[in-house]
Amino acid sequence: MRTLVLNAGYEPLAVVSFKRALVLVMNEKAVVVERVEEDPVWAAAGTFDRPAVIILTRYVRVPGARRVPVTRRGVLRRDGHRCGYCGKAASTIDHVLPRSRGGKDTWENLVACCLLCNNVKGDRTPQEMRWELRLVPAPPRGSSWTVRGVDKSDPRWEPYLALAA
Repeated sequence: MRTLVLNAGYEPLAVVSFKRALVLVMNEKAVVVERVEEDPVWAAAGTFDRPAVIILTRYVRVPGARRVPVTRRGVLRRDGHRCGYCGKAASTIDHVLPRSRGGKDTWENLVACCLLCNNVKGDRTPQEMRWELRLVPAPPRGSSWTVRGVDKSDPRWEPYLALAA
């Protein structure tokens, strides 16, 4: 069980375990917005509903622009595990401008790639191969990328995540 944590301004911050959420509620640092009715938590002082969404009682300042770090897993997820060149299932990533030619590890220079295309392309650019990219590589956007742990979301979170998008 996981719980969506909202800032005092209803912006999604993170996803935490229901135990952590319950501690925040018990210490009066958060208030339950949505509950999971089934399977309550039993304690010496009584029973508690499991929180699905909580909101913090005080506003937490979030540092400037949240940048999504570039990872192999993130590039594959952004491209839907599909090769940027042929569209088949991708299992690796490729530098559009090869690293040997000054290509960096950035969202704009990395695409998901199947093993065959990656081996055939080698140390060349798509233009040299006369290949077309199926998509324009760009940094991912949306609350599922900026809010930690939202990749497997709960249907009860959707209204709150839609506000942030």
